[in-house]
Amino acid sequence: MSTILVTGGTGTLGRLVVTRLRDADHEVRVLSRHSADHPVDLRDGSGLDPAMAGVDVVVHCASDPRAAGKGDEVAAGHLIEAARRAGTVRNLVYISIVGVDAVPLGYYKAKLKVERMLEESGLGVTILRTTQFHDLVAQVVDMAAKLPVVPMPSGVRLQPIAVEEVADRLVELAVPTPAGRVPDMGGPEIRTLPELARTYLKATGRSRRVLPVPLAGKAYAGFRRGGHLTPSHAAGRGTFEEYAAGRGR
Repeated sequence: MSTILVTGGTGTLGRLVVTRLRDADHEVRVLSRHSADHPVDLRDGSGLDPAMAGVDVVVHCASDPRAAGKGDEVAAGHLIEAARRAGTVRNLVYISIVGVDAVPLGYYKAKLKVERMLEESGLGVTILRTTQFHDLVAQVVDMAAKLPVVPMPSGVRLQPIAVEEVADRLVELAVPTPAGRVPDMGGPEIRTLPELARTYLKATGRSRRVLPVPLAGKAYAGFRRGGHLTPSHAAGRGTFEEYAAGRGR
C-alpha cells in the first residue's frame, strides 16, 4: 500500500477521500494547520517537509475561493517545492473545475494557474476537472433564500455532481502512476440554476418564489455560454433531485 498525503483532508471532499483511502489500507496523512501529527500551513509552507517525507502520492484537495483563489497559487507553489525536496512523490493528484479555461472568473483563473504550475513542475501529476458539487448548489440557494424572494442568475445552467462520486474517482487516481489530464467528470443532468433552486426549496419544505435575475460581466457571459459544462462526460449517477430529497428528510 502507498503512503498518501491529502491536503484539505478535513473539507467536504477531502474527508471522504481520506476515509476511502484508509478503508483501502493506505497510510494516509491529513494536512491541516490544527493536526497534532502533521501541523502544516500551506500559506507559508511551514511543516511541509516532515509531512511529505516518504510520501508516494499527494492528493491536493485544499482550496480557498476567497481573494479570487490567489492563496491557491501560493499553496501549490509550496506543495510543489516540498514534493521536489522529498524526492519520493511519484504522483500529485489535483482536483480542478470544468471551465477554468473558458469562464473568466477570478477563482477559475487561479485554478487554471495551479494546473499549469503542476504541469510545468517536472513532477508526475494527475489533473481531474469536475463540475459543481450538489452541496455548492444547496449553499447558493440557502444563502439566496434568506431574502423574501429567491434571486437566481437567469440563463445559467449547471451540471451538478455528487461529491461522493468525485471522491471515488480521486481514490482511483491516487496511485503511483500519474495520468496527466484525465477526462472531465460531470453530473448526470444539466439544469438551469432557477430550476435547481425550485427543486431544492420544495424538497426542503420552503414555498418561495424564485426570481431569475440577469447579471452583467464577462464571467456571467461565460457561464451563460456553458463553458463550465461537460455534456459529453456526464459520468455522475446521482441526480440533484435525489440529493435534495435526502436533505429534506
